Amino acid sequence: MIGAAGGVAAAAALTPVVFAATESDEPSGTQDVDSGTKAETFPATRTDAATGTGEAGADFAISYVGLRWAGAQDGAGIRFTDGAAASGEWQALGGGCATVEDGGTALVAAGDATAYEVKAPDGASGVRSLAIDTTGGADKTFQVPSETTRVRGVGYLSRPAWGADESKRYKDGQVNSPETYYPLQTITVHHTDTPNADPDPAATVRAIYEYHAVTLDWGDIGYHFLIDEAGVIYEGRYSGDDGVPAFDADGKLVTAFHTSGYNSGNLGIALIGTLVEQAPTDAAKASLTRLIKVIARFKGLDPQAKVTFVNPVNGVTKDVTTVGGHRDWLQTDCPGQTMYDLLTEVRAAASR
Repeated sequence: MIGAAGGVAAAAALTPVVFAATESDEPSGTQDVDSGTKAETFPATRTDAATGTGEAGADFAISYVGLRWAGAQDGAGIRFTDGAAASGEWQALGGGCATVEDGGTALVAAGDATAYEVKAPDGASGVRSLAIDTTGGADKTFQVPSETTRVRGVGYLSRPAWGADESKRYKDGQVNSPETYYPLQTITVHHTDTPNADPDPAATVRAIYEYHAVTLDWGDIGYHFLIDEAGVIYEGRYSGDDGVPAFDADGKLVTAFHTSGYNSGNLGIALIGTLVEQAPTDAAKASLTRLIKVIARFKGLDPQAKVTFVNPVNGVTKDVTTVGGHRDWLQTDCPGQTMYDLLTEVRAAASR
C-alpha cells in the first residue's frame, strides 16, 4: 500500500462532549453527555496500490482511485476498461479540491471497475495510484455513541459513526500527523469534487479518508467536517480524546490539511459532491449555515467580517473574509462556482 499506515489505533472517544447540549443560541461552555455506545459494523476498506503509468487493477470492485504524481499538474489522465465508468475516453485529472506541492493529485470515482489505465504529464515522475473499495470489504465493528452527538444542538456523525478506521492515522507504529492546535481565525468552504446524488456518502467519506491519510500521506482526512446532500454532518480530522469535534478542551482548533499553506487556525468544511454547475441541496446549505453559525458564535467570530489571517506557524498573512471558499486562498475551482456564488447568502444567514 502506498505510504502504508501501521500500528495500533488509539481508542476513539466514546463519551461525546458538545459546545452546548441544547439548540439555544446563547453562549455556553462545554458539557459532558454520557450516551453510552452500541456496536455497529462497516465494511473494512480494501486497497490495491500500483506505481507508474499504464494498466492497473484490483481483485475487487473499485469505488475510487486515488492518484499522486510529481511534475506538472495538468496533463494526467485515467480511463476505466470495465464497470459503470468505462467509456474508452480519457478523463483529465487535476483541478480537484486536494492540492499538493510540486505535483498533482486526484480522487476519481471508479464505478465498480476492476481495471484502469493511467497516463502522466510529460516529464512527470513518482506516479502512484491506489484502488480503494469502501463497500465490499469484511465487516469491521465500531463502538458508536447510542445517542446523536451534537455541536451546540447540531447533530453530527462522530468518526466511529461513519466507520473511521483509526489505524489509518498511524505509520510505522507512530501517529503520522501529530495533532497541533491554534486559535480559530477563519472558516473555509470546500466541495469534495465527487459524484452528486451519492447513494452512500459515508462510504465516500471513508474513501476520502483513505486518499488523504494514505495516498497523500497526510495521516488523516483533510477536513474538519463534511456535509452530505441530506444535510448529515460528519466529523472529520481527529482532534483528541475529549470528544469535542475539531477543537481541543481549551477551545483551540486542530490543524487539518484542506488549504495548503493556510491550515493552522483555519477550519475546513466540505460539501460532498461537485458544485460546479449543480447547486448544493437545500438541506446541505442549511446544515452548512447552521454549523458555521454555531462555531462562529462559540468562538466570537463575525462570518461577514474582512480579516487578515496570520499563519501562526510562519507568520504568512492573507486578507480574506472570515467565511470564504477554497479559491479565496489558492488557485482552484473549489468549492465550485454554484457554492461560491452562495457564500454571501450563507455568511449573512450565519450572522443572524
